[in-house]
Amino acid sequence: MQGFQFPPTGFGVGSQPDDSEKVEWMPMPSGMATYEPRLPEIDDVEAAAIPPALEVLGRAAEACARIATEGGVEVVTLDHLAPAARVIVAQTMGEGEVSAKIEGAPPLRAQESVFAGVWVVSEGGAERLEIGRAPAAFFARAFDPIEHAAGPFAPTSNAVVNAPGIVTELFDAASRRKAGDAAHVVNLTLLPHTPEDLDHIAAALGKGAAEILSRGYGNCRVSATALHNVWFVRFYNSMDTLILDSIEVTDLPEVVCAAAEDLEDSAERLREVMDAIR
Repeated sequence: MQGFQFPPTGFGVGSQPDDSEKVEWMPMPSGMATYEPRLPEIDDVEAAAIPPALEVLGRAAEACARIATEGGVEVVTLDHLAPAARVIVAQTMGEGEVSAKIEGAPPLRAQESVFAGVWVVSEGGAERLEIGRAPAAFFARAFDPIEHAAGPFAPTSNAVVNAPGIVTELFDAASRRKAGDAAHVVNLTLLPHTPEDLDHIAAALGKGAAEILSRGYGNCRVSATALHNVWFVRFYNSMDTLILDSIEVTDLPEVVCAAAEDLEDSAERLREVMDAIR
């Protein structure tokens, strides 16, 4: 018999669960970090440390307002502060959503403060504030190779199915990217692939120096590859289950960056905290 087609499966009577059956959904992220003002604990002994600490906070507030409109990254040094003044600044800054480490010489650690766009950066035994959408090292050192990229023509095995096409797309997008271009995103979660595909992609792209964690809503782990402007971006729910696995071709994924509006808010909030300290 020619042209006979079986009816599609998954539709009609019996295809859906009974009312008595419990439908289980994957847990989604829960709990979102929100801004809470932080006032340092200041006693009479530390009164002399207040003016220099306020001077640093004031410079940070001015930089936030300026960078919100002009862009860029500004540095506010902390080396000149006495220990008591640094405690005031540290207590005011607190810890925000995003933290990062960059391997290499010297290793670098960055922690966003509770004021979005104000980062506490530790490098080579020194500590400073950097104000901007992200610390400068995120752009300058992120793609320094820890494991070199094997390239688009890396050898494959029979178990590698879709990886060569994905790798070719990523190398092409990276080579054509210009400053200001929108991110080119490859959503691995929606693409069929084997475990060997993922291994092949990782080897082809290599490993960069930057590892970034954003804890805004669930967890997002961002890893630089050794291919310039290419990042692994993976979202996890509150059970630490991977719910979105993607690769972005961009200077820095938006989930990591402080927006202009964030910097404007941080300038206002820093001034409010300074008024309270006075």
